[in-house]
Amino acid sequence: MDSTEILLKELTEAHGVPGYETEIRAVVRHYLEPLGELTQDKLGSVICRQTGTKGPRVMLAGHMDEIGFMVKRITKEGFIRFLPLGGWFDQVLLGQRVIIKTGKGDVLGVIGAKPPHLLTADARTKVVEKKDMYIDIGATSEDEVREAGVQQGDPVVPAADFQVLAGGRTYLSKAFDDRVGVAVMVSTMQKLKGKDHPNTIFGAATVMEEVGIRGATTSVEAVEPDVAIILESDIAGDVPGITPEESTIKLGQGPTALIYDARMIPNLKLRDLVLATAKEIGVNVQLSSIESGATDGAAIHLFRTGVPTVVIGVAARHIHSHSSIVHRKDFDDAVKLLVALLSRLDSATVADLTA
Repeated sequence: MDSTEILLKELTEAHGVPGYETEIRAVVRHYLEPLGELTQDKLGSVICRQTGTKGPRVMLAGHMDEIGFMVKRITKEGFIRFLPLGGWFDQVLLGQRVIIKTGKGDVLGVIGAKPPHLLTADARTKVVEKKDMYIDIGATSEDEVREAGVQQGDPVVPAADFQVLAGGRTYLSKAFDDRVGVAVMVSTMQKLKGKDHPNTIFGAATVMEEVGIRGATTSVEAVEPDVAIILESDIAGDVPGITPEESTIKLGQGPTALIYDARMIPNLKLRDLVLATAKEIGVNVQLSSIESGATDGAAIHLFRTGVPTVVIGVAARHIHSHSSIVHRKDFDDAVKLLVALLSRLDSATVADLTA
């Protein structure tokens, strides 16, 4: 594995559902510590300040939490009812392995439901809902579950590791939403370390995005940015069943720039600067819109009297499931674009964004 693959592997395999980001935060701090001055807000978002020449404060934000679950209750028979942390599509859950993070250590389990053999013909045609599912750790009583260390409130994470797929240019893992954005931020700051850039960069790995962009709301208060770039996983539209009217985003065709989401329209001059910079350096950018859903930009662009904000994404197939897929070219081009963009965000350019 090269250094980028190692970075993606370590970030995606680390555990950290919303509100329980301790493990992933340690990995992020390890990578950011050599790159600048580290601080942390009181919700747990990590901020790395990297100073170039005196100029505007540029916030790079990627959320480090991943979707997961929490133990809701334990039944007398030894099964675990759970609640979701973040948005889960019920159809992707059954039969998937999960890890319960307990005070005694990790406990492996599988998500189950009433077997189809015991359902009526009509019931077998319907999607099983989360409320009817459970986690099975192989116990036969509540006492056995508690002896294993499982308690109400314990976080539950998908059990899925990082893999390089056939061809060597695509990667499979959990948590690309949004560890891929955090990785773009880390890689960019690595490339800019020790080099002149006409601004001060604040790389923020935020918490609890998947449960209401909470870490962005607090970390933007700490950064007080003049301009912000949100780094996210985007939704690939190149799988069967998606029409061009729904999405034209494809793996391997370059990073994306969001033109619209449910809670933010980007600063138009900043969006155009992204597109002009990409054209100048030979990076193809795909334009993306999301009619339901939002990013950390929803909170950041509304800070005080407003912050010019744009979202740059790396497309992923099968996000919000146990395993999603990203393309190395999209990642590399996102870093290349971000490095070039940051070199252009001087005081005059940033001031003009809101002129």
